[in-house]
Amino acid sequence: MIGTVFRTEDVPVEDRFATWRDLVGRTRSSEIVSAHQDDFWATYRVLPLGPVTVWPTSFLPTHHRRSPRLVRQSDPELFHLTLLLDGRLHVEHAGRAGSFGPGRLLLADSSLPYDVRSAVAAPGRVVQGVGVDFPKAMLPLPPRRVRELLARGLSGRDGQGALVADLLTGLDRHADALDPADPARLGRVVLDLVSAWLAGEAEADAALPAETCQRALVHRVQAFIRQNLHDPELTPPVVAAAHHISLSYLHRIFPQHARGRTVAAWIRAQRLDAARRDLADPSLHALPVHAVAARWGFTRASDFTRAFRHAHGLSPTECRDRALLPHP
Repeated sequence: MIGTVFRTEDVPVEDRFATWRDLVGRTRSSEIVSAHQDDFWATYRVLPLGPVTVWPTSFLPTHHRRSPRLVRQSDPELFHLTLLLDGRLHVEHAGRAGSFGPGRLLLADSSLPYDVRSAVAAPGRVVQGVGVDFPKAMLPLPPRRVRELLARGLSGRDGQGALVADLLTGLDRHADALDPADPARLGRVVLDLVSAWLAGEAEADAALPAETCQRALVHRVQAFIRQNLHDPELTPPVVAAAHHISLSYLHRIFPQHARGRTVAAWIRAQRLDAARRDLADPSLHALPVHAVAARWGFTRASDFTRAFRHAHGLSPTECRDRALLPHP
């Protein structure tokens, strides 16, 4: 596991709000108050990914205010991106004011004052979201174009915004399985995808370095492949056509950003990994092996068995039997 986890239930009641406020204030220095601070509840996970910090959090409604005085006192020169998953945010920032619900992505600039009030739909609910902090200098876009995007409440449910949202929620779900070597690579992926998404929103794609564009494109290709693994017609030509690029260009750039794997090899590896998870799932024990194969795009059971044995060193049936053995 990487990063640290904070839960208010691990802290004495009288210290919960102050402890959480101090943790949040390490990157988002602001005045924070809450009507619930005498009996506060929150969870907070910090995932350091190279120059990027991702922090999934849930908390009772609060009011954050970064005044001009606080900006003058300390400015880490960060962009703050927030993916709201539940609750509402009322935001005043960069000369704009708005109220935003779940599924929105909000960009803020630490060099400018802001006022953010959170709310929930009903008592007992909490605000949920994923925050991302990264140096302003690492976003390769003209400052005036970025300023136009601040506090606008961009969609996290379609286009590249949906890919950003999926990546951030996936990091939270799989944080415990990350290896020590993963953070720097994932930080680069987050920056590339966020940069490409914001460039599209600002109509400033031409400002992006070619390397950033390529890495973001490969990430979109990989997300497309994962969503369509069940389709036996999923092939490199289909992938290239779906992304409006030539097959030769796809073959050239994909291995550069997929640890040397070709598109076809990456598709097969993803299918085999998905099938292995199904075979190890006790709830799918009654599903025949050939049905598991078909579920992940293998039309011939013999081809699936041969590929599975080559990848995992045992047959699909042996894999299932081992997974179902009682553990001591």
